[in-house]
Amino acid sequence: MDTKTIRQRVTFKATPHEIYEILMDSRKHSKLTGSKATVSRKVGGSFSVFDGGLSGVNLELVPDRKIVQSWRLGEWPGGYFSRATFSLKETSGGSRLNLRQMGVPVESYEDVRQGWHEYYWKPMKKMLQKKG
Repeated sequence: MDTKTIRQRVTFKATPHEIYEILMDSRKHSKLTGSKATVSRKVGGSFSVFDGGLSGVNLELVPDRKIVQSWRLGEWPGGYFSRATFSLKETSGGSRLNLRQMGVPVESYEDVRQGWHEYYWKPMKKMLQKKG
């Protein structure tokens, strides 16, 4: 299978802790995506979002700094996972999130790349603005 790597850098007016919690807390993740999300906070634990349309397993967790997950869309061939790494860094005035997702099937690349902006980064910015 031909694959590509997605690289995105996003800045937020929030602490790395706030961003980590939105991604790793089931209730906050559900609020972010507008769909039921279950997210384990343990290495080896699984996550599921969008009624199982997106799922995977936590491979590495460094609170407030790094999340590494095996990650798959429901329509991908059975048992196939990409690897998504979220790195969080404090910056002046907020935080920077670097996403690197390796092993994304070429046919899904554009949809997944756009999906991060549409279903995660834009709503997260709105969600963080409301807290203030």
